[in-house]
Amino acid sequence: MANQQYMKLWSIGGGKGGVGKSIVTMGLGISLARLGNRVILVDGDLGAANLHTMMGLRFPPLTLEDFLLKRLPRLEDVVVKTPIEGISLICGADDLLGAANPTYFQKIRVLRELEDLPADFVLLDLGAGTSFNILDFFNHSSGKIAVFTGISTSLQNVYGFIKCALFRKISREFAKDFEILTLLYEDEAAAEEINSMDDLVAQVRRLAPDKCFRLLKILRDFEVFLVTNMVKNEQDFRAAEIIQSVCADFLNIKPQILGHLLYDPLVDVAINQMVPSLLHQRDNKIIRGLEQIAKRMMRLARRPLPTLAPDNQKAAPAASLAFWKGALNPGS
Repeated sequence: MANQQYMKLWSIGGGKGGVGKSIVTMGLGISLARLGNRVILVDGDLGAANLHTMMGLRFPPLTLEDFLLKRLPRLEDVVVKTPIEGISLICGADDLLGAANPTYFQKIRVLRELEDLPADFVLLDLGAGTSFNILDFFNHSSGKIAVFTGISTSLQNVYGFIKCALFRKISREFAKDFEILTLLYEDEAAAEEINSMDDLVAQVRRLAPDKCFRLLKILRDFEVFLVTNMVKNEQDFRAAEIIQSVCADFLNIKPQILGHLLYDPLVDVAINQMVPSLLHQRDNKIIRGLEQIAKRMMRLARRPLPTLAPDNQKAAPAASLAFWKGALNPGS
């Protein structure tokens, strides 16, 4: 790989649990390692850490707790080896009281050291939900992956997650600007006029034109990559296009499709037997999908201004897109 990494830290998030974020994190880590990269997985599901179990480590000797409580001075000190060559792991602090909500200073310590870890790729497996801590970890990452399935509730959840992450990004940028924050969260009269990001931009341009450029820059730079997991049919396969279209219409951003992972019962076997290498011991449909995504991540990691060409796919049916736009953004 090139000496300089432009997208080293990747967060894997996406709303509620059950969509396979940890599986995707583990699978991408294995694929990247097989392609010659040094990979560190970080279990960011602080309230329900389980990535170590999936990686075959029943009783990890060190966890993130040792760093958060300053038993060890550096985040690098709590990295442990895994049974998979090329992959190390930072285990979640599941036993630490309040670990699901680390203090501001604990969070800052972790964020500052994540990109200094000795690896080509650092993959951060985020917990479920849209708490500020989860959103801050997601937004801090140069690579942002949103994982979801083709189920309707999953589509709603991942759109809500992306929207919350974007609003959190804007609110942090304008943290001392009461006028903008009021438009985002508090002013009911203004909220009735804001049904999309274009409406918000128009309001900011009217009330504070000098701040509109900053807002447009945030929207331009906010890049999210979509991974559809457990794809079983054509409808599931087109789920990412629906999210793309809804985000473009209502958030003025267009997430890029990073890949699709077909459903494979081998995943359940690998988890239950605590043998992650099963995912790569034979050629199958999920392995091919993971390797394609890993190769795209490697290409993106070399670019200072990452771009990803959209898939050459037929557009989703207009009726389907119209239905989901209404369902995902009921205020429109």
